[in-house]
Amino acid sequence: MIKKIDFYFDFISPYSYLAHKRIVSLNNRDKFNYKAILLGGLHNLGGITAPAFNERKMKNMRNDCMLIAEKNKIDFTWNEKFPINSLYLMRGYLFINHNKKDKFFDVCFDAYWKNNFDISKEENIKKILIECDIETEDFEMGIKDKKIKDELKDLTNIAFQNDVFGAPTFVINQKLFWGQDRLEYALDELNN
Repeated sequence: MIKKIDFYFDFISPYSYLAHKRIVSLNNRDKFNYKAILLGGLHNLGGITAPAFNERKMKNMRNDCMLIAEKNKIDFTWNEKFPINSLYLMRGYLFINHNKKDKFFDVCFDAYWKNNFDISKEENIKKILIECDIETEDFEMGIKDKKIKDELKDLTNIAFQNDVFGAPTFVINQKLFWGQDRLEYALDELNN
């Protein structure tokens, strides 16, 4: 079996977006297992107050993301609706057919962190589904399915049990690398 890096993400995380864009620019997408987690749930489990709820941290995070995007030539816009509830889209990522996951992933991230859409609004979710050729009714039923709800909870709980505390987090060879700025460290570990 080919070894891959586990990449824990949530669409609400600007740093996950920036990490993903760097992964794509390096043509390394196939070296990663994309692992959906609910970042708010993870923070609750760890008793962590997210930077979005601390004015000073939030200001720094916004500036930091803009610097990273500029340095890496990533098309990025700080979303005016940050933070939002990403629950439905995270469940949706788990529900949709495997052959549509990459497109859904890219469209959701771009909608939020490039195009400044409020991806918690029903009409914007519908636009995403149309662009990804996903039936709205199927999606709405799928994200309410107990199996999908439990899967997202389980993935978040497992991440917490494995010491993941934020997004993005990369895990390879039982080593954890937290933050978009640790991408190269994770790739180095993969290649060792």
